[in-house]
Amino acid sequence: MSLTSFPGGAKSPRLASLTTKVTVPTLGEMKRQGKPISALTAYDYSSARLVDEAGIDLLLVGDSLAMVVLGYDNTLAVTMDEMLHHTRAVRRAVNRALVVADMPFGSYHSSIEEGLSNAIRFVKESGAEAVKIEGPRVELVRAIANAEIPVIGHLGLTPQSLHRMGGYRVQARSAESIRQIKSDARALADAGAGALVLEGVPREVAEEITAELPIPTIGIGAGPGCDGQILVFHDLLNLTFAPPAKFVRRYADAGAFIRAAIENYRKDVEHRAFPSDEESYHLPETARRSLKTNRDELPIVAELRKA
Repeated sequence: MSLTSFPGGAKSPRLASLTTKVTVPTLGEMKRQGKPISALTAYDYSSARLVDEAGIDLLLVGDSLAMVVLGYDNTLAVTMDEMLHHTRAVRRAVNRALVVADMPFGSYHSSIEEGLSNAIRFVKESGAEAVKIEGPRVELVRAIANAEIPVIGHLGLTPQSLHRMGGYRVQARSAESIRQIKSDARALADAGAGALVLEGVPREVAEEITAELPIPTIGIGAGPGCDGQILVFHDLLNLTFAPPAKFVRRYADAGAFIRAAIENYRKDVEHRAFPSDEESYHLPETARRSLKTNRDELPIVAELRKA
């Protein structure tokens, strides 16, 4: 419907100065240099382009799109086809950031073979540069890494385990569970994971895991001691229509801004203030004169026909 040229266009000054493509080895080097890793989710072309042009290092096409884009109550309902669809849109927008695709619930739970096959689909069909897997699935991570596909692990509060955990609860709070998550983290790193998301764990635990692992940790609700941080795009901008989690910092109220813009548009339409004459297309002068002539002749033609 629009005549606007959406794809392409000039790069922002920020993006022009960040020309080196981020890869999983880049993240490892950032950890070694003590340089914090910025990560954010995105689910479509426009949001991904904004995230990439802002200089974010890692862009996750998260299965959280089930809730913030598709309106489900949790992440479990989103399908492989839906994840592939959104990852393709995101990949078209990105020049610099590492594009990581979430493996959705059910795409790797039946067998290692199924998980490997779906990881390959993400790379071949959507252009993903890495996949993320929840839980201590060491053998699956090893199989995917051996297939030359970068893998990012995810421990702590794993949303796909919502029903087993009994809700969204902070994990690793007892001595036994702390030992277990540290053991799982080491095992994932040994199996070939290139980075590890730590979600919903005490900061002290996350700091210990970060210090012990040779691979970067990306925290969400895991305190400031991780090698990097990630938030959900819609949480950061107040587009979730729900109270934020404790660890969410809202950097802007895009919801209020967008709502006000839409309300102003509606009012202008109702009062015929939009579109204006300046926002309308016009006939060339010769065509306008011809149209006026034809209109003037219509009553005469009608009278002749009656006669």
